Formats: sequence, C-alpha cells, structure tokens
Amino acid sequence: MKKIKIGQIGIGHNHGSEKMIAMRELNDLFEVVGVVESAPVWKEKRSGLAAYKGLPFMTEEELFSVPGLEAVAVETDGFDLCPTALRCAERDLHIHMDKPGGEDWALFRRLLSECTRRDLAFQQAYVYRYNPALRFCIDAVKQGWLGEVFEIHAVMSRNDSENPEYRKWLAKFKGGAMYIFAGYLIDLVVSMLGAPAKVTPFMKRTRDDGLIDNGLAVLEYPSATATVRVSVAEIEGYKHRRLIVCGTEGTVEVCPIEFQRYYTDPLSVRLTLKYPKGPYPAGTRQVPCGMLNSRYGSQLREFARIVRGEIQNPFPAEHELLVHETLLRACGYF
Repeated sequence: MKKIKIGQIGIGHNHGSEKMIAMRELNDLFEVVGVVESAPVWKEKRSGLAAYKGLPFMTEEELFSVPGLEAVAVETDGFDLCPTALRCAERDLHIHMDKPGGEDWALFRRLLSECTRRDLAFQQAYVYRYNPALRFCIDAVKQGWLGEVFEIHAVMSRNDSENPEYRKWLAKFKGGAMYIFAGYLIDLVVSMLGAPAKVTPFMKRTRDDGLIDNGLAVLEYPSATATVRVSVAEIEGYKHRRLIVCGTEGTVEVCPIEFQRYYTDPLSVRLTLKYPKGPYPAGTRQVPCGMLNSRYGSQLREFARIVRGEIQNPFPAEHELLVHETLLRACGYF
C-alpha cells in the first residue's frame, strides 16, 4: 500500500528522537518528509542527532504545504504539545501526540473534539499499552480470571536526584513528576476498572527545590482502590516499576515493568489463581508473554492501520479524555 506521508513537529520531547528512529525503521508504512523545530535551544541540542540525519528541517507552514501530507507526530517540549496538535487538526492531519495531554483541560477537550468532528486519528503515546506483559494483566481482568478486582498497586519511579537540570524542568509543571509519569499507570487502571468515583492526590517533596518529586494518588471504585505512585528520587527506581492487580480469585504481577535488557529478554508475569482459568491451572507460576522488541514499533504500526481505516482506534476519544482528566485530578489540578 501507499506509504503514509508524515512529518515530525518538535524535537524537544525526550521521546522525540527515538520516535523518529522508529518511524524511519518502519519505512514500509511511513515516508518521513521533514522535521520542524523553531526553538534555537532544541535545534542546538538535538538537531544533530543520528535520528534526524538526512532529513530536511523546515518551518511548520512548509511542512503543512508538503503535497499529500497525511499525518504528524507531535514531539514538542511538553508545554507545546496540545496547541501544536490543535493546529495540525485544523489542517485535517492525523495526529500521533506524545504525552501528557497538557495542563489546560479545556484545550485538550477542544483538541479531541476537533479530531472527532473531522474524523481524524488521534493517538496518545502511552507506550505501556503495547507491552505484552501489561496486556496480559488487562486481559486477565477483562476475562474474569482474577474474580472481582479489589486492589491495584502501580509504581513508575526513577532516580533524578543528581540531575538538577531535569528537576528544574519538571518543576515547571504544577503536577511535577506525577504529571509527567503517572499517566502511563492511570491509563492501565482506567483500562481495567473504568472511571474512578473519587481521586485523591498526595503531593510531596523530598527536597526544597520547587519540584513535587514524590507523588501518590488513590483512585476509589465501589469495591476497589488503586494506588498510583511516582517518584524521581528512588534509588534505581527504574528496576522497581511494577503493576500488581489483586482480585478475589487471583493476582497478577509484573515487576519490573522495564529493565536493562528490555528489548532482548522475554517478558513475563507472575500469575496466581485460586481456580484453573483459561490454559492455566490453580497455583502460582511465571507466565511468558513474549518479546517487546521495540518500544514504539507496535504503537506506530497501530497508528498506520488507524490512519488507513483498517481498524477502529482501540483508544477512542472517550478513553483519552478519561485518562487525562484522571491524571489532572491525580496531580491536584482540580
């Protein structure tokens, strides 16, 4: 089939260069036509990265004028994601937008409304959606293997204690580290349990530099609670990222969610069942879930299928709105 002509606006997002590498590797699906970056600081820091080698840098208007342009990957610094994506929607372009969805709730709703009205694909870049081990957890819940879920414990931490420049950047967001990282986990919780009845944030600091670097949110449901934790002060926190889902008939656990050999080692979950379910007997065992291979490849393949009309978006506007509203509540925005 004809390749999808796509451009990237912004190189300021921390995932931007890896996203570009993934798009260029999927050269059977995408034709990358150019890159836009207007901020001198990001041009100086990142335009020379190998991910962008050989690609033309252009203005936004020049990109919008490329004949046959169908889609844009929005990879600006976090403050500009939503306004940039809205300009793309107004040009009838399909959108892959990195996360989170912005601190302006009304603007995010306007963006999703515009995409819906114009029948445009909108994909938010929550990569955990495509992790085979986490998909196993969600499927186990939806198939009723765990009985009635009463507890979810989700953690996504790291250690930036010795990274003052990054901490200073995070501190610019009212929600601090929770705002940047908790959405990954909230997306999983909402996929399993739907809209929470109540969200209570607990926003803490480990030092006096203006950054909320240690956060907890409790999501309440009629028969369940979910805790979402984020810290950027946890020693080797990357190794301790986890998801635990407990039900009346079983528990499923992934820990660590990510690890050093993330792309070369098979993923697995620890499954405990009271009764036999599906192909699994009662008891506790490690269940292999296959390889991830590429952090962004599965996501971008799905985006291509949505743009081509081969599938409906499995994460429609209603889901994205719920996730982002819950994220903002979990960070104390309202």
